[in-house]
Amino acid sequence: MGQSIAVMNTKGGVGKSTIAMAIAETASVYKHKNILIIDSDPQTSMSIMMMPMTRWEQLERDKKTLVHYLAQSVLGDQTPDWKQFVATKVSDVEEAASLYLMPSHMELSLFERAVSEAGRARKLRDVVRKLLDAAMETFDLVIIDCPPGISILTEIWLREVDYYLPPTKPDYLSARGLSILGRFRELYPKMRFASNLGVVINMKDVRSPIDEEWHRRIASIPENKCFNTAIPRRVYLQRASDYDEGLRSYLAKYPGDAGEALRGLLDEILHRLTQAPSNADLKLTGADAPLVTGDAQGELD
Repeated sequence: MGQSIAVMNTKGGVGKSTIAMAIAETASVYKHKNILIIDSDPQTSMSIMMMPMTRWEQLERDKKTLVHYLAQSVLGDQTPDWKQFVATKVSDVEEAASLYLMPSHMELSLFERAVSEAGRARKLRDVVRKLLDAAMETFDLVIIDCPPGISILTEIWLREVDYYLPPTKPDYLSARGLSILGRFRELYPKMRFASNLGVVINMKDVRSPIDEEWHRRIASIPENKCFNTAIPRRVYLQRASDYDEGLRSYLAKYPGDAGEALRGLLDEILHRLTQAPSNADLKLTGADAPLVTGDAQGELD
């Protein structure tokens, strides 16, 4: 049985999608893990980072995206096969042969609005729960790339996955994003919520005393469970988000100290996943409770 991780921070611009992709590619290449990435961000950054733009556009035309799967299941009351919405042979890392992607669609926000208007948030949660249960029977890891902020779908991921992993820059606004996520979790303490796998310090300027001070502050809060490994700010990590149709080796995409940091971070992540107790017994806690997001709680029942 695999495990599921939602990668998210309520603050944007923290390198969330790049970190999610890098963790997945590192796990595929160095640990031979079978991994499904679910792009749940209407910005579709993960989708165009993992495949050529033309292929993603074709998947949209063929109605083979996460949004099409959810729309058919939730609004259309159909029972599509989720595997038909999973793209194979993704990633421009030639050694990463065990990665799969359920791509996003820029109309995801419109779908969420339609779900809210139809009062089908509970149906959406049931569909997500079944999708995760089925995917974790097939994959070692299911990684969900969530958008900034907490929408209806993002809240559902956070209540249904095993863990959430929040990347953050070592600065004031990114740290505030972490605190907002923590307060959201505390709104309904009896409702199930994913466990915090740990905060990843990302895009750190190792020469900056200010970055070092904010790293220290974030790591000093026990609830953050901050990983020991920080990911440095490097130009080639920013370029890693540009899909290379010619393919490249892992070390060409993640060279030097950034690649070393990513491999160290993955070791820490896998160690925590191995050591942490199973969350299977928590899946039922508050599973049928109404969601928090929305204009009125009643409309989501």
